[in-house]
Amino acid sequence: MTRPRAVFAMNPRLTGALFDADALERLRRATDIDTALVVAEPDSQRSREALAGAEILIAGWEAPVVRAGRLPRLRAVIYAGGVAATCLEDPAGLAARGVVAANARAANSGPVAEYTLAMILLATKRVILTERAYRASRKAPDHFAPQPDHGNYRQTVGIVGASTVGRAVLGLLRPFDLDVLLYDPTLTPEQAGELGARPVPLDELMAVSRVISLHQPLTPQTHHQIDARRLASMRDGATLINTARGAVVDQDALIAELRTGRIDAVLDVTDPEPPEPGSELWTLDNVVLTPHLAGSLGGELRRVGDAVTDEVERFVSGRPFAHPEDLAASARTRVR
Repeated sequence: MTRPRAVFAMNPRLTGALFDADALERLRRATDIDTALVVAEPDSQRSREALAGAEILIAGWEAPVVRAGRLPRLRAVIYAGGVAATCLEDPAGLAARGVVAANARAANSGPVAEYTLAMILLATKRVILTERAYRASRKAPDHFAPQPDHGNYRQTVGIVGASTVGRAVLGLLRPFDLDVLLYDPTLTPEQAGELGARPVPLDELMAVSRVISLHQPLTPQTHHQIDARRLASMRDGATLINTARGAVVDQDALIAELRTGRIDAVLDVTDPEPPEPGSELWTLDNVVLTPHLAGSLGGELRRVGDAVTDEVERFVSGRPFAHPEDLAASARTRVR
């Protein structure tokens, strides 16, 4: 049986991080692939020839955006990340041609959810600010002073977005004595309850939560969804955690609110990313700033590579994808 031609399209350094020797051998058995060839830009003669013959595009972070006309034989896109449509100029057109897609966002959601859980628990105990104050004062704090907003008992945590990561976070929060709120307009109250959360409007969630964690996708509707008005409504001492996308928050409004010292933030994503060299985010004491590290790192990337390899094997054997993506729907909602 003739094996379908597969082509890597991503940052060339990524293939070695994603795919170990076993995964590469599985890809070679399932497909006709040159594992040493990685398309990082679409315009060179070598890239155009590779894309012209590709039946399966195995793409990932920093993949070039490829025009449909350069993929005449394409049958499937399998993406080592969140949205396969991001590497296609006309995903809806390709979907109309019968091209199918899968992504490995589920494999990447675990590390993001774990990071988020850790930051929620640290935020409700005010660990970061207390640690800094302890270093500055070199004195033991009064642990018996009235501190109703400290600790992980009966605190209110708000989750914005029941995405793959949002659902994973909700699952990790179940063992804790927390009141968990959820805003996701696509869910019914019964579906939210099954996830262990109480559905509320976004404005209510922002106003009453002790910690707010963002997990919505970046779409035209969610761009700057967390705006100046909603940030101003947050409780004194509340913490905003963003592991979603920087642009779901109005960053100028966030900085203005943080400057007052009234709220805290844990930011793994920013807009732009990284922040400008002169941004106050680098220096504000009430900000924890990490360089987009919540997702898979180091050995965790192998999980993503294995998930991609699994999907390639499923497609070649005629089985349905474990994690399919609707290319046409992705084209309607993505931010360009």
